[in-house]
Amino acid sequence: MSTDADSLAPAIRVTQLGEDALLFLFTSPEAQSVALPIQQKLWQMSYWLESQRVSLGLLEIVPGMGNLLIRASRKTLLNTLRDLVLTHWPKLSGSDVQGRLLEIPVSYGGAHGPDLEAAAAHCGISKERFIALHSATVYRVYCLGFQPGFAYLGGLDPALEMPRLDSPRVHVPAGSVAIAGSQTAVYPTDSPGGWHIIGHTETRLFDPHAEQPSLFRPGDSVRFVILEEAK
Repeated sequence: MSTDADSLAPAIRVTQLGEDALLFLFTSPEAQSVALPIQQKLWQMSYWLESQRVSLGLLEIVPGMGNLLIRASRKTLLNTLRDLVLTHWPKLSGSDVQGRLLEIPVSYGGAHGPDLEAAAAHCGISKERFIALHSATVYRVYCLGFQPGFAYLGGLDPALEMPRLDSPRVHVPAGSVAIAGSQTAVYPTDSPGGWHIIGHTETRLFDPHAEQPSLFRPGDSVRFVILEEAK
């Protein structure tokens, strides 16, 4: 592959996956989190590539947490795409992406959030305070992953951070609102999961038959609205 663009982005690591895909890593291996300005540039890059998907011969554009995967229609395009991304990256401003603001109604605690009381106790606050802090934040959709429509939402109040469950559940109901580490999320479908379940929403997050199957998109903002508090 050409090295002409390497000097423009020396910290970016590029790995070829299989015969037709490239993975760009924009953060160091030691990083515990992704700075929002880096993620904003990554969203800009993915939107820019999306606008040229056909002309560039792209089959997939998948933004992740500090990384971007692109899949080409032909193996011979990989060299060109690699240099194109590395050359365009320094030109991105890092300014905020104007995504949508989505409000998600949530019933907190009780049968809807079986881990709420334990999570509040872990944080040393009341469950009412826990709910207030969780619903006060406007989160950002960093990326989608794990399962279709599952959005990793950054911006969780540090007072609510906690490790994942020691033993993951075999079954987490669709619509479960949960937290783990420094993030919160909503499970789009029934699945196993190791996050702390604090509430539930009836909002449908993934429809495979819709033109845009996932409700959430990278760069969107999300606010949880209290529908019902824990009893």
